Amino acid sequence: MKLYSDHALAKILDQEIFRQISSVADGLGVECYVVGGFVRDIFLERPSNDIDVVVVGSGIEVAKGLKQLLGRHAHLSVFKNFGTAQVKYRQMEVEFVGARKESYSHDSRKPIVEDGTLEDDQNRRDFTINAMAICLNKNRFGELVDPFNGIADLEDGIIATPLDPEVTFSDDPLRMMRCIRFATQLNFQIEETTFAGLQNMVERIKIVSGERIEVELNKIMMAPHPSIGFEYLQRSGLLNIILPELAALDIVEKRDGRAHKNNFYHTLEVLENVCKNDASLWLRWAALLHDVGKTRSKRWEAGVGWTFHNHNIIGAKMVPQIFRRLKLPMGGEMKYVQKLVDLHMRPQVIADSEVTDSAVRRLLSDAGDDIDDLMMLCEADITSKNEVRKKMFLENFRMVREKLADLQEKDYKRLLQPVIDGNEIMEMFHLQPSREVGVLKQYLKDAVLDNRVANEREPLMELLLEKAKQMGLVS
Repeated sequence: MKLYSDHALAKILDQEIFRQISSVADGLGVECYVVGGFVRDIFLERPSNDIDVVVVGSGIEVAKGLKQLLGRHAHLSVFKNFGTAQVKYRQMEVEFVGARKESYSHDSRKPIVEDGTLEDDQNRRDFTINAMAICLNKNRFGELVDPFNGIADLEDGIIATPLDPEVTFSDDPLRMMRCIRFATQLNFQIEETTFAGLQNMVERIKIVSGERIEVELNKIMMAPHPSIGFEYLQRSGLLNIILPELAALDIVEKRDGRAHKNNFYHTLEVLENVCKNDASLWLRWAALLHDVGKTRSKRWEAGVGWTFHNHNIIGAKMVPQIFRRLKLPMGGEMKYVQKLVDLHMRPQVIADSEVTDSAVRRLLSDAGDDIDDLMMLCEADITSKNEVRKKMFLENFRMVREKLADLQEKDYKRLLQPVIDGNEIMEMFHLQPSREVGVLKQYLKDAVLDNRVANEREPLMELLLEKAKQMGLVS
């Protein structure tokens, strides 16, 4: 891996903000270092505006001195309870903290913190690539302090802990998620001993809040290749604790010489396929969960083989439970994912038979504004290694897309909802919200979608009254 040269590093550190910090630290007679992710990202050529500075002494005092030097354009925030301070200046945010050492109790991620040396502070870091420090004092300005050879791990593409991985992960179990997240984002390998320590500590993840796990999961999901992270989560055993419904797909059963595909690795392939189109976070979640109902729907049928009937419906019912447990948003985002999981088989069913206007209208009606995302998911779901079969599926989907475009051009979207709505139905027949109202609404909608009647008031009213008589709602 290509890393920044010393010349490029010196150019970054020559910015005004670092020279000013250096001046303040020297004036106060304290050691001062830029540390952590900012240093890592310098060498990875991923410059950041979020700067962490460790002071062997009072970080707050250095922050106050920097604010004075920078004047009214700088904003200072002090957090005395945590012994930290933040200076915002132009587009930069600089966090100051005193060097510290930490110890942990078994049942908490909150450390007991004491003042410490730079060595203590580097020892408590999660990974070697995040444990590097660059001195900002004038007499050592730009000197790299790298006790765990993090620079070599950057060059080799390795994620490793500075100290014993079991202790590192036991102290703060969220580090297991961060380990996999960094490996995913950077496309690095997790070092063998570190991964073994992670596997041994997976049960510790149970003390971490769902909210913190959600943040890391979403960062993994938005990486260029999220399947890297989910494969690590599965291999480590973490996935079986966090998302057991997905982990359960990692099985292949064989009977009478017939085996079904591994639906876990199929799912990762579908996820990678949607990512090729720069998919949104929630489309990625839909891809991850699209087959989650297959474990519960799997059946062996003599003469047929393995079947997964209604796995889309079962999976859609599982989505709210999964979102609730993972502390994912339960509003429109969840409903979007649930809808795509529910509908992901529909375009394929249409493509497998004659592509009729009626079937496409129903799909368009049910998918609404998410029709393009649904089609993207369905095309990503074609993972057959049989190129002839794959080409046939894609050609069929092309015809479905053409029909969708044609119907949308004719403004069918505007006509999909009957002009007589549920409120009017309730008023006409003196009904409260009920199953009967739903039956009547669906009856009118089906008539419009099947093109049996124009979406106009008079013919729809005739149909409505006829159906209401059949149901005994009018004499």
